[in-house]
Amino acid sequence: MIASVAGAVVALAAAWFGTSLIRLALTLHRRSPVFGPGQGAGLLGLAVIGLGLTGLGIAAAGAEPPAVDGARLADVIAGVGAVAIAVTSVLGLLLLPGAAPTMAVRVRRCLDGLGISACLSYAVWVCLPGPLVHQAVGGTLVVLFTAALAVAIAVATGLRAPQFNPAIQGHPATRLCAAGTALTVTGAAVMALAGQRGSTSGLLLATVAELIGPALVLAGAHRAGTGPARSTPDAPEDPLVGYPTLIVPFTAALGATGYRLLAIGSLDLTAQLLALAAVAAIGAREAIVTVDIREYARRLAARETRFRALISGSTDVTVVLDRDLVVRWQSSSAARQFALADQDVLGQPFSTLIHPVDAPTVDRSLAAVLAGRSDHGDPLLTARLRDGFGRWRDTESTISDQRGIPEVDALVLQVRDVTDRRDLEFSLDRMSTADQLTGLANRRRLRRAAGERHSIGLGGTVLSSELDGLAGINALHGETVGDAVLVEVARRIRTTVGAGDLAARLGGLEFAVLTASTAMAAYALANTLVTLLMEEYRLPGVTVRVSATVGVADLVADADSALRRADLARRRARQVRTGRVESFDESVEAAVVRRMNLDQHLPGAIGRGELTLEFQPVMELSGLHPVGLESLLRWRSPRLGTLLPTEVIPVAEHLGMLDEVGEWVVHGACRQLSRWLRDGRDLWVSVNVSVGQLRGDRFLPTLAAALDAHAVPADRLVVEVAADHLGGDEGPVRHRGPGSGQLVLPERLAALRSIGVRTAVDGFGTGAATLVHLRRLPIDVVKIDRSLFAEPASSRSPATPILEAVVEMSRRIGVEVVATGLEDATHVSVARAAGCRFGQGYHLARPTHPEHVEAFLERHREPLF
Repeated sequence: MIASVAGAVVALAAAWFGTSLIRLALTLHRRSPVFGPGQGAGLLGLAVIGLGLTGLGIAAAGAEPPAVDGARLADVIAGVGAVAIAVTSVLGLLLLPGAAPTMAVRVRRCLDGLGISACLSYAVWVCLPGPLVHQAVGGTLVVLFTAALAVAIAVATGLRAPQFNPAIQGHPATRLCAAGTALTVTGAAVMALAGQRGSTSGLLLATVAELIGPALVLAGAHRAGTGPARSTPDAPEDPLVGYPTLIVPFTAALGATGYRLLAIGSLDLTAQLLALAAVAAIGAREAIVTVDIREYARRLAARETRFRALISGSTDVTVVLDRDLVVRWQSSSAARQFALADQDVLGQPFSTLIHPVDAPTVDRSLAAVLAGRSDHGDPLLTARLRDGFGRWRDTESTISDQRGIPEVDALVLQVRDVTDRRDLEFSLDRMSTADQLTGLANRRRLRRAAGERHSIGLGGTVLSSELDGLAGINALHGETVGDAVLVEVARRIRTTVGAGDLAARLGGLEFAVLTASTAMAAYALANTLVTLLMEEYRLPGVTVRVSATVGVADLVADADSALRRADLARRRARQVRTGRVESFDESVEAAVVRRMNLDQHLPGAIGRGELTLEFQPVMELSGLHPVGLESLLRWRSPRLGTLLPTEVIPVAEHLGMLDEVGEWVVHGACRQLSRWLRDGRDLWVSVNVSVGQLRGDRFLPTLAAALDAHAVPADRLVVEVAADHLGGDEGPVRHRGPGSGQLVLPERLAALRSIGVRTAVDGFGTGAATLVHLRRLPIDVVKIDRSLFAEPASSRSPATPILEAVVEMSRRIGVEVVATGLEDATHVSVARAAGCRFGQGYHLARPTHPEHVEAFLERHREPLF
């Protein structure tokens, strides 16, 4: 009854598991129709179904007591079924993915199983008592040995499968199948033997094994068949891996042999056959392993050859450092790339090969890698390395931490020589940061140097210089001469500055110097540069001169700010006059900004009606009656306020508007003078004219046209020229503004007198004019500056001897004298005492609009003549 129940349970369970395996096999076959996973699951399904059929047979045999012949037939069927199940299960297991990828591996698994089963069977056979051995029949032995062989193959496959399947390390798929196969085969064998002997406990154990085994087979086959595709291993098995599996059965066989020889003294035929099978299996496997080892060795040798070829042919040098940062190996390319022999490098600390300046940085980087603090991939070391000739070579090294690989357990450096690249980079940087004509640094290099000094807290001073007059040299002598002048300028700057200073050409006619000197020393250097640059340039066939201005600024801010401030100081110096040095302060910046605003807003001021004329009366000192008026230009800008001629005229000259402004002033003065003359006023009006305007070709025609247009007698107009524009005793008038060095000839003043216009010198006593000019130049009026009479020479006479001499000299040569700057009654008294007939100043009358002048004239209407 128990056999019937056990057989029925096994049959039902095997039917369900077998059907599931068959369905899985069909699914796998549709996915991969080639011989493999589908067939493996199918064979396992057939084995399980065969197990069910065996169970049905046992159940039928146990339903009613069979005859003796029927019982033997049932035992035979059970035994044959057990053998068939064992063979089919092993074949299915070996075809599953991850179990045995190739036919060679499957053969090895079979040989491993044969060796294990033969050794264990041999040990059991020779150790069993003689009566028990002789009771065993041939069928029983076949079932036992087949089952043992199948279980051994399953065990070997389960133990060694992970080695060939790294993708599923720890995945139990193959081991589940192997364990299930072993249990299924064992259960079938036990059921067959228990049925022969009617052992109830054996049938129960077999039933449990045949329920658990197929379940494990189904689970493992499903995981192995539906998991990711596996690839065939690239390398053969390690032959040493199989030995732990064979050691136990082989040791057991040796022990059994010793026991048998000692106890009985001989081996029977069956024992000898089993021993021969074990030896044959192990020998065949070793032969296969020997072939594999040779093939593997050949492939390793080929790989090593390729590796050495790659390493030796590489331009990088591979260096291996141990945990103490000592060189343990270097590639053969080290001799070719750096002339470093192994005996000079191996066993030496890596830092001994590095430049002393770079060694601390390299040690810190390597220590960080050893401590695991490198978070951005393989670090890159930049250092100088000493080659075999003692020269320092620029190198870059990539560090790879290979301490996690037992075969390496070191830091691997890939060292490459970048000396040529660095030299090229330096040359390119030099080309990109140097002026091609003069060889000086350019703006980029100067900014970088200034930024570096500022970033590390070092002070310094920036000098910004600009040449003036080179455009005329290019126009007159050609650009070749102009370039030669620039080269000579660069040479003079280079030889003047200190060894630690940086001279640069910023572009065009602008030069600069970055010096570590203090502000005072830098100012002195700037004056030296101005003097040196304004000396004449003696070139082949020509001698020329240029002028220069220099701005000085401290390096108290970033490089761009320092350059901007020096440039502002230079612009301010140029606005004042050439050949000047200006240091930057807040007032300089304000003056430059104001000048820029003037440059921006003066164009169009005439059209907008922003220019006006004010008039200051010139009084007869004895009776304090007006005899004339000086016209004074005013620019009333809505944005900038009221500006005097001292600001307007330089801007107009810079913008090329001098003739336009001068023409407007002349016409305005003549227009107003014409009105006063028509009203019966006996007056003259003076206009101030700059040297640049006087030298222009348009001034005389403009003046004549204005007199004619407004019907003004020429003798009622006086043209004033500032005294500080007169030259030395040689007589010519020199212009000290742009175009310095060009002469204003006395013929210009004579031309004015030729059309009836009177001439005057304004501010006599402040410039280079002397009494000689009063005699040589065609001048009608001298306007004396108050500096000649502001301080009386003695208490006996309020007039100074110089003032008296000027007045007396003027009277003798027929020149009228006007004392200007009369600010109080004392000044008037001094002027009268010296014999001055006319006077002008705030004490007498202030400059004002024509309407207010007319009111003043009404109050002082008494005629002069």
